[in-house]
Amino acid sequence: MISALNSYIVTNGNGREAVDFYQDLFQAQVTNLMLWKDAIPDCPKDREHLVLNAQLEFNGIRLQVSDENPDETYKAGTNLSIAIITDSPEEAKELYQKLIQNAQHVFLELQETFWSPAYANLIDQFGVMWQINTEGANA
Repeated sequence: MISALNSYIVTNGNGREAVDFYQDLFQAQVTNLMLWKDAIPDCPKDREHLVLNAQLEFNGIRLQVSDENPDETYKAGTNLSIAIITDSPEEAKELYQKLIQNAQHVFLELQETFWSPAYANLIDQFGVMWQINTEGANA
């Protein structure tokens, strides 16, 4: 079962500033703030401050924020995606199989990551960027 559908904002190196701004704007609680230096072994010094993932919650709504990978080109219009949160890897796989049909681009195929047993990132046939994320044992 899909447990949530969240907005996910990607910033151009100023993720921490965005977290502070949206926290104040929405009077939100920051429930997670993971920097690159906290999760990436041998993180280069110039990337230590980057936000890998932040979650803000307010009124039952979750807003997620991260910085663009500096190895990728930041492009306005691709800096907002919809994150589907699933309860199981099987459900994530089912959604992924539907979304990749005629997909414009697959950034990351469905796979296990250090934060999720099943995660993928893609742009569907209509130009909408999606993240599929199973919360669970790896989270």
